[in-house]
Amino acid sequence: MGETDMRYRDLADTGVQVSNLCLGTMMFGGSNNADRDDCSRIINAAIDAGINFLDTADVYSRGESEEIVGAAIRDRRDEVVPLRR
Repeated sequence: MGETDMRYRDLADTGVQVSNLCLGTMMFGGSNNADRDDCSRIINAAIDAGINFLDTADVYSRGESEEIVGAAIRDRRDEVVPLRR
């Protein structure tokens, strides 16, 4: 899926556009997928495909998922809209 194939919608009345697809990060870290490089590749591939909406929470893998997401998007923060619950 190329970047031009992604569809976006308004996030309520914020003026922010988010992709119709959201990358869930619940399976990153811990016993789910402890390979941080692999998780980072998944996150960056999603961003490259036009996904800018990431679902994360501090309870996913006891917070490790958010650490992984933070490290992966460090240089691309302006490209994503993390949804933190």
